[in-house]
Amino acid sequence: MIAIIKSIVATGLFLTYPYLVYRGIESGMAWLAPAIFSGIYLLQAFAVRNVKTRIYKALIAVALLLGAYYLQTITAKVLPVLIQLMLMFFFGRTLLPGKGPSFIERFVRLEFPEFPPGISEYCRQLTLLWTGFFAFNAGMCVLLAVWGPDLWWTLYNGVFIYLMIGVLMIGEYVYRHFRFPDLGIPDPQSTIRTMIVNGRKIWMDVQER
Repeated sequence: MIAIIKSIVATGLFLTYPYLVYRGIESGMAWLAPAIFSGIYLLQAFAVRNVKTRIYKALIAVALLLGAYYLQTITAKVLPVLIQLMLMFFFGRTLLPGKGPSFIERFVRLEFPEFPPGISEYCRQLTLLWTGFFAFNAGMCVLLAVWGPDLWWTLYNGVFIYLMIGVLMIGEYVYRHFRFPDLGIPDPQSTIRTMIVNGRKIWMDVQER
């Protein structure tokens, strides 16, 4: 239960981060958002057992703290780039030899204990698609952070990314019914519930590999 609450709080901070940065820049407090997330990464560094992950999170915490002091606006805008790159990394690494199954297959196997034929390759292709999506977002975030107006950066990170995620998820949900017409596909509510309950465990499992 505590893990679920932490996930909800973290998701809330993640969703509101662009708006917090925009308000911080407008009020001359651009340092606040990266400073808060520096503390979050530092707490996570102490909580994980894997040494490499602990060092990785600690380095991010230190970098954010230094950036919040020396390069406030750029550091505040760079954090979404790090998040997109992190998502790209964790999705993409499950496609490497010896690192499987693919990230999405890990969730699908929770809904289908008896794995139907052809699903594994489809999950792999879908994981590759999301990896490319996060890479594209990282590039756009860099361009807008360096050359774009603050409002454009906020709208892209706080609105457009989630609209694109929604389009991808809905489009994939419709497509899978045509791709696997005989497969008993769970309703979206069940899938979301599975992701919320097991998401952190799967994420940590990928980190340990």
